[in-house]
Amino acid sequence: MLEDLVLAGGGAVVGAMATDGWQVARDGVTRLFRRGSDEEAAGIERQLDSDAERVARAEDAERVRNRLLVLWAEELETLVRRHPELEQELRALIDEIRAATPQAEPRISQHNYARDNSQQYNTINGNVIVHHGTPAERATEITGEP
Repeated sequence: MLEDLVLAGGGAVVGAMATDGWQVARDGVTRLFRRGSDEEAAGIERQLDSDAERVARAEDAERVRNRLLVLWAEELETLVRRHPELEQELRALIDEIRAATPQAEPRISQHNYARDNSQQYNTINGNVIVHHGTPAERATEITGEP
């Protein structure tokens, strides 16, 4: 599906911004847009550089990347709709960018469901310490005195 492809492409491009893989992404996207006019490719280069600079300066780079992802997905979609023959080249570029871009720590996902008045105590990479009762009741359990 084209939407999935351009979202992956946009994600790869903005994910590479302000990383060691940026030059690969920048050169690859510019190469794709050279299918249009030289003026269009020059405009894309300026936009890439401007957006990469925004990511590099941002306090929260991921937030900026998330905002830019939609914009770059739209740019790639417009290009691939005009030049459907670029779909395979975009797929190859996504793989190239991902190979050149350092990957963040994997995200861990945990889904917990509590049913029928059950209780859960969950953590990822941490400790769970549970105390039942009031502080006075806990003190009695520890000391044996009321």
